[in-house]
Order: sequence, then structure tokens, then C-alpha cells
Amino acid sequence: MRRPVTVTAASAIALLGAGAVGLRTLIARQAAIARRRIGKPLGEQALDADRVWRRKKHPGPPVELLLLGDSIAAGLGAAHRRDTLGARLAKGIARSAGRPVRLRTEAVVGSETSALVGQLAALPEGYRPDAAVIVVGGNDVTHRIPASRSAGQLEEIVRALRGSGIPVVVGTCPDLGTLRAIPQPLRALAARSSRQLAAAQAAAVHRSGGRVVALARAVGPVFAERPDEMFSVDRFHPSALGYRRTAEALLPAVLAALKVAPVVVRAER
Repeated sequence: MRRPVTVTAASAIALLGAGAVGLRTLIARQAAIARRRIGKPLGEQALDADRVWRRKKHPGPPVELLLLGDSIAAGLGAAHRRDTLGARLAKGIARSAGRPVRLRTEAVVGSETSALVGQLAALPEGYRPDAAVIVVGGNDVTHRIPASRSAGQLEEIVRALRGSGIPVVVGTCPDLGTLRAIPQPLRALAARSSRQLAAAQAAAVHRSGGRVVALARAVGPVFAERPDEMFSVDRFHPSALGYRRTAEALLPAVLAALKVAPVVVRAER
């Protein structure tokens, strides 16, 4: 009576093992397809938007704004520097604060969360921003970095900045399920992984005293509904309109961190 059960259990284990191998092979094949579809039509260098941004003739010393993170924080995909995430945020702050804003971008295309330490170390001695904005996580998902490790690294950076009295706003990992260049079921796995990382990031940032903007919830739906408008030519990074929507999602938290009241204006193109 035991032998058929034993054989059945062994067969089930063998089938599960074969299924797992088959799934890994499928995922690897789909990852290669996604890499070919996306390619690198934008290169690996974002536009340099670092300068003093102002609306009209704003008086007073500039607000110092620091951007850390990956290609989204760097603005890869924007055709003009005024359309990068940093420039959009700087212009929004200048409009509400009535002061010029000096943008400094240390974000680097392709960065994982582990690169934030080096980005901070690259700052000039004595530099102290009035606020820091961090957007990171997408590369951690695509490179299969454990969410707990990435969140722990982010927590250390936010804690270090907050320890220096610098307000921090973190845009958590975007929803990679909006990337139609990624075939199924890999896209569904990427969506789940990005949600898990975003949740871990949010908890880590709250623990370390930063402010959180859930980008997947704030802008994910519009990216999913209007991909031709929201994504740039590589169908991976935001377009000018995509960066505008992302900046609009982040700006209220940045203004709150700076203790600046928002100004309601007509939508800017």
C-alpha cells in the first residue's frame, strides 16, 4: 500500500522540479526579449539640468535641491533639460516659494540602491541641501536584489540625511507592471516584485524620518492607461509628460518638507 503513494509523491516532486526549471527558462527568455525591445536608444547619460532655476525675477538666496537615485531621478528620456524630473521639481518649488532653486543631481543612470552611498560621498565638502529627493528601486527589481536588502540600504541613507537635519522625500519603486515591452508572465512577476519593494521602502523611510510618495499609486495608473504618451522612445523611461506627472506627484511632499505652501496654477506643458 505504501509503494504507489511513494511513487506518486516522487512523481509529483519530479514534475514540480521540471516545472520550476521550465519557468526559469521561460523567464530568462522573456528577460532577453525585453532587453532587446528596450535597448539603449537614449544612451546612458541624462541631460545636465543642474543650474539655478527661477520664475521671473525671484529674489533671495536659492533653495538648494538635491536629487539622488537612478535614471528617473537623473531625468533620462527627457528631450530637454527643462523636462527632467529635477528641473520640473525646481521650477515648481521656485513658483511656490518665490525664490530661485539651485538643482544638484547626483543620481546616476543604472544605479541600484547600493549606489546611494557613493552618490552622497561625491558631494562637495560643506554642501548642505535644503531638501533631498530620492527615486530608486527599478534596477533593484530588474537585478533581483532582495527587497529587504534594498530597503535597508535606503533606510541608512535617509537616516544619515535626516541626522544632518536635511528633509528627505522618497519616491518609492514605480510599478514595473506598466512596462508593456516586458512580456507576460515576466511583467506580472516584475509588478509583484516592484510592489513588494515599494512597501519595504515605505516602511524603511517612515522609520528613518523621511517622507514617502508611492509612485506606483500616484502615477502608475496613468502610465498604464496612456503608455504612448507617458513613456519615451525606449518604452521604459518617462517622456517629458511622464516626468511632468511624476514631478506633480512628488512636489506636494517636497513643498511640505520645505514648509512652503503650494501655489495652484494652470497646468504647465
